[in-house]
Amino acid sequence: MIDSPPVWGCRVLAAYPHDPDAFTQGLVFVDGCLFESTGHFGRSSVRQVELESGRVLRSATLPADVFGEGIAAWGDDIVGITWRNGTVYRWDRATLRCTGEWPQPGEGWGLTQDGRRLVMSDGTSRLRFLDPATMREQSKLAVTAAGRPVGWLNALQWVEGEIFANILALPALARIDPASGRVNGWIDLRALVREASGGDPEKVANGIAWDEAEGRLFVTGKNWPSLYHIALVPPQRAG
Repeated sequence: MIDSPPVWGCRVLAAYPHDPDAFTQGLVFVDGCLFESTGHFGRSSVRQVELESGRVLRSATLPADVFGEGIAAWGDDIVGITWRNGTVYRWDRATLRCTGEWPQPGEGWGLTQDGRRLVMSDGTSRLRFLDPATMREQSKLAVTAAGRPVGWLNALQWVEGEIFANILALPALARIDPASGRVNGWIDLRALVREASGGDPEKVANGIAWDEAEGRLFVTGKNWPSLYHIALVPPQRAG
């Protein structure tokens, strides 16, 4: 018998304003700065956002025929993938000036990095590990929970040796072991989704950022009016 992963709760430590017009696809916190990517044709962008106010400090717009997806910090750049355009973009973190384009393998959904490789989701139950210099695929990882594939993997974030992942339309985060692909646990976001979505099924949770220096975890969603700093609440043990 394969045990089901435990479910962690979350407690809101702070709520910050978030652009309700931002169709959030990716979120990353690096060197004290918050970056966000947004999607939709004609509205895709990557932007630096002031955490406390939600104000956009600078932004770069993608071509109108490009649907932006996840982002990750790599060196002095922000790397951004695209849905079905087969292109990855890089922007200088300090200016958000585009520094180049590279081919991207298949669909792009979420993106993070483990210090050596970029890790990309494509909406399936597999994660792809990519060479940051070439975007060539080096390996794949099948993600499972209780022995079953976990599909619709979306936005990603590396957090203290685990990969946290949004699952499309699921009000929870998966905590994935990057060695085995097993889901070590779920993080229940139902209360946040109810509060932020107003009952709109399109306003799903999407976007995870980890402030490594301060140990802060942030989450938001598509067209949410708030971005949340949360603390994890361990599962209750029976007995």
